[in-house]
Amino acid sequence: MNAGQLQSLKDLIEFLKQQEVGEFDLEQDGLKVHLSFAGHGRSAGNVDLSQLSHLLQHAPAAPAHAVAAPVHLPNVAAGAAATHHAPAVSEEDGLHIVKSPIVGTFYEASAPGADPYIKIGDQVDSGQVVCIVEAMKLMNEIESDIAGEVVKRMVTSGQPVEYGQPLFAIRPR
Repeated sequence: MNAGQLQSLKDLIEFLKQQEVGEFDLEQDGLKVHLSFAGHGRSAGNVDLSQLSHLLQHAPAAPAHAVAAPVHLPNVAAGAAATHHAPAVSEEDGLHIVKSPIVGTFYEASAPGADPYIKIGDQVDSGQVVCIVEAMKLMNEIESDIAGEVVKRMVTSGQPVEYGQPLFAIRPR
C-alpha cells in the first residue's frame, strides 16, 4: 500500500465515522479491509472503492461544529435499525468537554454492578475521578479537569473510545 492509498484509506475511515456507519467491508485489487465502529448500528456492506471515492469527492463539506447527518451509502443493509441522535453538545454551548486521554474501553464504574463514579446532574470537583478507561489490561482513572455539573455522558460503559473522544460535558461552576 503506497502513501496515497494509505491517505485515501484514512480519509475513508474518517468519512465513515462521520456518517456513523457501523461496519464496512472493502475488497479491491487483492486488498481486503473490514472496519467495525462501536456504537453504530448500520452496515455499509460490501462497497466498491470507486463508489466511495465518488461519495467522498461529492460529499458536502460540513462546518466543524455541525453534526453530520446520516446518509445512505450503496448496499446499506435493508431494515437496519435507525439510530436516534441526541442534540450535539459542544464547548460553544459554554460546556467543558472531558475527553479520553487514551485509546481503550470506557467504564463508568470501578467494577461490574458498582455505582458509577458520576451521574448526570452530579457536581464534580477538579481532579475527581469520573470514569475508567482500560488500555492493555490497565485500568486508568480519568479525572475531571474542571469543577462543575455533569450535563451529559457521551459514551456507554464497555464502549471502545479513541484518543480525544468526548466522554462527558460539564457546565463549569
